[in-house]
Amino acid sequence: MKLKVKGKHVILSFVLLVTGFILALSYELTNERQAELTPGYERQWRHEDELRNQISHLQERNQELQEELREYQTEVRLLEDDIASESAEQELRTTNLIEDLDRLRKVVGNVPVKGPGLEVTLEDASYVPEGSNPNDYIVHEIHVQKVVHELFVAGAEAIAINGHRISHKSYIQCAGPVIIIDGNTSYAPFVVTAIGDGEKFEQAISLVGGVKDQLLNDGISIRIQQQGLIELDPYLTEGG
Repeated sequence: MKLKVKGKHVILSFVLLVTGFILALSYELTNERQAELTPGYERQWRHEDELRNQISHLQERNQELQEELREYQTEVRLLEDDIASESAEQELRTTNLIEDLDRLRKVVGNVPVKGPGLEVTLEDASYVPEGSNPNDYIVHEIHVQKVVHELFVAGAEAIAINGHRISHKSYIQCAGPVIIIDGNTSYAPFVVTAIGDGEKFEQAISLVGGVKDQLLNDGISIRIQQQGLIELDPYLTEGG
């Protein structure tokens, strides 16, 4: 039995054939396109991976540098503290040296001095027992020296006897009823003035068994008075 091929069957077959051809061609083109693009994708991925690795490495290095920077900053702060400490110590030493120099200048009498202090007046005994040696009841250089020594020990900045400034070279001699101080003759009463802490000076002289008691035992009249202001001129040497 013969089959008749109808026109619509031929058209359907032709359409299916063309469709298949198109699908096959599309698949082949897609594969070729993918083959062409794949190497580019791999290169881009590798490049991005390298960039990520570089960024990670840079971040690690940056962290290391920050740690080193913190260490250096700590060292700098320590050095600054040391320098500040040394500067403060040097400034303190300088200040102390200046104060010592100023104190020495006052002691040797190179500069005028004024300030509060103490005045100690020594007089001969007002009564001499009958038959006694009058020389035993007058002020001698030893009495004046005791007062001067005690005042220096107590921290006097400057001392004068009857207005005559005492220096580190001063000498006191007794010549009968008078006392010679650096060649200048002084008569009783002898007034010893000292600049400094007057209260401290009075306490030092008035200690039990101290200078005051010793002078009183020798029959010397002693009067102690604190002063609000004492002015002493510089020590004048011969020909100065």
